[in-house]
Order: sequence, then C-alpha cells, then structure tokens
Amino acid sequence: MLYRGVAARRPLCCGTAAALAILAAFAALPAAAQPRQWSLRECCDYAVTHNISIRQQELRRRQQEVQLSTARNSRLPNLSGSVGQNFSFGRGLTADNTYTNTNTSSTSFSLGTTIPLFTGFQIPNQIRLSQLNLEAATQDLEKAKNDIRMQVAQAYVQILYSQEISAVAHRQISIDSLQVVRLQALVDNGRASGAQLSQQQATLAQSRLTATQADNNLNLALLTMTQLLELPTADGFAVAPFLNEELRMKNEEFAAAVPSPAGSLCSGAAPDAEAVYAEALGLKPEIAAQQLRLRAADHSIRIAQAGYMPTLSLSGGLGSNYYTNSEISSDPFGRQLKNNFSQYIGLSLNIPIFNRFQTRNSVRSARLEQQNQQLTLDNTKKTLYKEIQQVCLNYGAAQAKFQSSSAAVRSSQDAFTLMQAKYENGKANITEFNEAKNNYLRAESDCAQARYELLYQHALLQFYRGQPF
Repeated sequence: MLYRGVAARRPLCCGTAAALAILAAFAALPAAAQPRQWSLRECCDYAVTHNISIRQQELRRRQQEVQLSTARNSRLPNLSGSVGQNFSFGRGLTADNTYTNTNTSSTSFSLGTTIPLFTGFQIPNQIRLSQLNLEAATQDLEKAKNDIRMQVAQAYVQILYSQEISAVAHRQISIDSLQVVRLQALVDNGRASGAQLSQQQATLAQSRLTATQADNNLNLALLTMTQLLELPTADGFAVAPFLNEELRMKNEEFAAAVPSPAGSLCSGAAPDAEAVYAEALGLKPEIAAQQLRLRAADHSIRIAQAGYMPTLSLSGGLGSNYYTNSEISSDPFGRQLKNNFSQYIGLSLNIPIFNRFQTRNSVRSARLEQQNQQLTLDNTKKTLYKEIQQVCLNYGAAQAKFQSSSAAVRSSQDAFTLMQAKYENGKANITEFNEAKNNYLRAESDCAQARYELLYQHALLQFYRGQPF
C-alpha cells in the first residue's frame, strides 16, 4: 500500500505533545521567519498545473482534437491547381503528317476539385470515432490528474508523519540530556557511579543518532513532495499540519488526548466495498475512458466494413494552355488562354469487387480489437474493485489499530510517569527508567503511525467516492 514507506522507516519513538510544542514554538515566531505552509489542496492544484506527466497527457488530448478536426474536414471538397511547362526540340510530326525539325513549347494551367458524395458511411463513422477518442483522452487526462493527486496526498502524509517523528526524537534528546545533567550532579556529590553516568551518556548519543535519522527522513519526504510539484528545491518548503480541510482539528484538540485528531473516524463500521464500488463505477475516469474506447471499437468495425461498399465522388475543374511552334506563328498568350479555356464535371463510382481479402481481414481485425477492448474494460473494473476492497479493509484495520495504540499510549504514559518518579527518588535504576521511557515513546510512535494511516485511508476512501482531497 501507499503507506509502506512510513512503516518501513519507523523510528524507535514518537510523541504528539512534542509535535504540538514545536508547532507552538513556530507559531510564536515573527510571521516573516515562518516558511509558507502549503495545504494539501494547494499541493494538488500546483502539481496538476506543473507536473510534466500531466502536461504530456494534455498534449496527447490536444492531438486527438487535431484528429477530430481532420475527420470533420474530410467531408469538404478538395481543391488543387497545377501549372505545367514543356519544351520539345528536334524532329517531330507536323500537322500535314510530315516530319521536320521544330522547336515547340506549351504552357498549361488547370484547377480541379473532388467532392466525396458517398463513402460507405466511412466519414461519419470516422468522425464519431475521433469524437470518442477525444473524450477518452480527456478521461485519461483526468485519470493522470487523479494519480498525481494520490501521490501528492501520500507524500503529504509522509511529511506530517516525519515531522512528528522528528519532533519526538528531539524531545527524547531533551529527556536524556536532563538525565545526564542530573546524574552528573549526583556523581559530583558521590551519590551515583560513573558507570551510570556513562550509560546515560550512551543513551543520549543513541537518541541524537535517532534524531539525525528522523531529520533525514523528513528531508527526504520534503524532497519527494517538491519533485512531484516540479519545484527546483525543497528549501523553504513546508506543509500545513493537517491532512485536509474536512479533517482539520483545532490546536486545542490536537494538544489534548491522543485519540482526538481522528476521533470521529474511529466510530462506525468499516465501509461496504460493494457500495463504494457502485459509486466509483460512475465516477472514476479510468472506467469512463475504457467504456468510450469500447464504443469507439464499434465504429472502427463500421469503418472497416465500408470497404465492402461502393464509393461515389463528384469532380470538376477548368484549364487552359498556351502553345508555340518555331515553324509557324502562334496567337498571343492571352488569346490562346481564352480560346483554349475548357471546363469539365463528372461522377466517379468505384465498386469494390476483389481486393485480396484486405477488407475482410480489416473487419476481422477490428472485431478482435473490440473483444480485446471489452477485456480491458473488464480488467479495469476488476482492478478498481480490488483497490476499493483493499482500501475498505485497510480502513477497518486502521480504525482498530488506532484504538488499540491509543490505549497503549495511555497505559505506557502512566507507567513512565510512575517509573520516572521512582527513578528520581532512587527506587528504580537507570535501566528500568530507560525501558519505561522507550516503551512510552515507542507507543507514541505506533499511535502516530496509526493516526496518519487512518487519516490517509479515510481521505482515500472519500476519493473513491468522488470527493477531492
């Protein structure tokens, strides 16, 4: 799934309160010092406008517009003109049926047109085929936009998660640093051993390493997003701390108990995949594109069948010529053009009799392509249903995971608070303290991952129902 990258890079610990503290600290800075925060909708809109793959798909759609214009214009008459100049030297036949050495020249002018009257319904079917291909290309463009929106949403959630993980990693450094200072004071007073201080210093060094890794993951997440947006650099780029407007929570709610950011999402049963699929069938552009191509395949068959039918065309034209001969005098250029001016009009009927089975094979090929397009449509529907099934299952699993991880955070927090009090009063050793601390931070990490997974799955589910991110 889209969230595997988050789970694969899960650090040792995470914390909601620390994330709020950092967000509050940034809020307290002057406005000029804060980078611009992009909302999810802004990221999606910018990516749709600037992403190269989207722009390429738009060019493909415009190519279909040109093909439609070509098909429509095939009904118009064509018009062509020609000018010819010929020179003849040496012995030639004269008007009195004798041969003599003469030099002659001739100049000809002609203008002609042909109008298709009947083409076996090939032209109207070609126009309709081009129209359907244009509509399918438009749906392909929308599908490409949806794909980039999903990628942006995934990158957006990854940034939010990485920010929280980074904040908690630095919070862990603060906790360990305070303990090092405390133990140093105890060592100076002879109430703790140097071994205990060294052990805590090693723990602090490990916390700093974890924070470095978390910061690097955040930088990679920001880089991924800026690459999707086609921005030149990730410097100064930041995202708003909420998934979307519908799921936006107040800062007070975010600062409260861990379940609050997605509390309303945890109520109710998992959605019915069949109902979501029924909605998606009429909304998703990939389904519409394949349905349009299936209809276009029927017109391709009719175009191939037009080869069995006769074609009728109307032609007409006009022309004139100018002729000179070295042995006789010739009329002036203008007079000859006037005297030799001619016009013609005619009908041409072409009846196919046998063309080496080319028409028959063209029809067979078109029918096979129609069958293949039907299979493509069926496979697209099947793929969509599988995706929706997976999203519905992931949504239900994310609900259960978030509820259980929230309970684990509360329990581990209480255990850590008690263990911290015992440790500071000398009733617990440093190993027990670190174990309780790591359990608490690990529970917070699991809860943060579950929360953002639930938010993302909820947004993805709404996306399949036709609601934008």
